[in-house]
Amino acid sequence: MNLAEFSERCEEFIVYMDVEKGVSNNTLKSYQLDLKQFSTFWKHLQKTSKKKQLFKTVLDRFFVHFYTQNISKSSIARKISCLNSFEKFLLTQGIDLKLSLQRPKIDRKLPVFLSVDEIFHLLDKVKTKDLPSQHPERDKTILEFLYATGIRCSELINIGMEDLDFDEKTILIKGKGSKERIVLFGEKAKQQAMIYLKDERIKPQSPQEKFFLNNRLEPMSSRAIQRIIEMFRKFLKIERKITPHKIRHTFATHLLNQGVDLRVVQELLGHKTLSSTEKYTHVSTPHLVRIYDTMHPINKMIKKEE
Repeated sequence: MNLAEFSERCEEFIVYMDVEKGVSNNTLKSYQLDLKQFSTFWKHLQKTSKKKQLFKTVLDRFFVHFYTQNISKSSIARKISCLNSFEKFLLTQGIDLKLSLQRPKIDRKLPVFLSVDEIFHLLDKVKTKDLPSQHPERDKTILEFLYATGIRCSELINIGMEDLDFDEKTILIKGKGSKERIVLFGEKAKQQAMIYLKDERIKPQSPQEKFFLNNRLEPMSSRAIQRIIEMFRKFLKIERKITPHKIRHTFATHLLNQGVDLRVVQELLGHKTLSSTEKYTHVSTPHLVRIYDTMHPINKMIKKEE
């Protein structure tokens, strides 16, 4: 495969991943970036070498370059995932690259989360009038929804009026890969959402309208949600950064700490595999140890003997 054919196939691949596979926008953008980076690297080699650069030769040098530059394993793994998907796509076109690429083993980081006291302080102690925002009720509703449901930031901003059922207290979420699931929220989040609808949000003109709107009455961006969460962080006496995804971690960890089944949490988070949810069990272990020490019958017997 030469460079011109590679570029042509890349365009077809992106369309295929978007239309046929329905991957998320973030995944699509990442794949476009990775393929463009590889293409640029290939063009550079063509200019600096008199020999014609073949695909596999360029590929080898591409990854050697990243390893020598101390690029993170997660970044390299993502590029390999992109090329593996590209290879599978080409197989459907009758082209077998035989790459045999393997992702590097990534050291799993434990998720960062807020304590129960910290998240409850933000939800219950921070007054609406104290928020430096033109839309404080909307912003409080955003925080309530993120913690009550554990949804992703990208899922939050795509909630439509028609997706909300306030009687059943459920939201229809269109997640990664166009997959749908139902998430739940409690009475507290419902009451806050009703205040937002009554006091701040203009009357919806159609069921397709997004629930959360910005100053221009347009759907909110992920960056705007991140700024709102950072605004809330300033009400805590902590230095560490808080993001919408860390609120998601907080949701999952707190449920597991309360004894909710791992598979239930998997369903609520929209994880494809249980292994994605299992990382939260490591975080919950200290809490479970405390429960074991106080609740297990044998420990109660020991205390009686003492």
